Amino acid sequence: MEESLMRDPEHTIYTPASSEALKKLRVGDTAYLTGLVHTVRDSGYERLLNLTSKGGVPPVDFKGMAIWHCGPIVRKIGDKWVVVAAGSTTSSRFTSAVAEVVKRLKVKVVIGKGPMGGEAVEALASEGGVYLASTGGTGAYYASKIEAIESVHWTDLGIPAALWSMKVKKLGPLIVAVDGEGRDLFKDRRYMVDERARLLFKELGVDPSHSYVWWPRRQGFKK
Repeated sequence: MEESLMRDPEHTIYTPASSEALKKLRVGDTAYLTGLVHTVRDSGYERLLNLTSKGGVPPVDFKGMAIWHCGPIVRKIGDKWVVVAAGSTTSSRFTSAVAEVVKRLKVKVVIGKGPMGGEAVEALASEGGVYLASTGGTGAYYASKIEAIESVHWTDLGIPAALWSMKVKKLGPLIVAVDGEGRDLFKDRRYMVDERARLLFKELGVDPSHSYVWWPRRQGFKK
């Protein structure tokens, strides 16, 4: 039988994750995450990079762990923090930072929204890591998968931008957007869409180099 018919396209990832375990994942597969996940956003990445470039050690261990591009909405009940909503933020703007952090701290899993650039894809592939894409608008649902907040650091950056370490169970469903071999689901889909558009343009007699929009002025379809 072909590999595609023999393998299971649904996986549960446990952190800390090993490259061996992540080898089973392929782009387009469905994944769920169980274990510890750390949230990092813009200012969190900036602090991580500044800290590690000076030989500093982060307040939590990132080796084999998962980073989530998330700014959670939380509230404090007594002496405990409770997550109200936890949705992903757009990951493309973190491309360079992800590449550096993955290489420096040996992060194995990145969770976010939308595509990331080639630099991040290459870094994940070099470390046998994966990028898991979440669905937008599902912050309340994902929050229900958070069992507890293990710790919080860098609250001076603001509550959403702080470094939250969360214990999750079956966080997902998430789509494997970049696998350990460097295959990129978003890049592949963009190529397929472009190829289909070219065929349709030819079939309909549409000039792809011509802009059919009067205002604002835009470039035609890239050849």
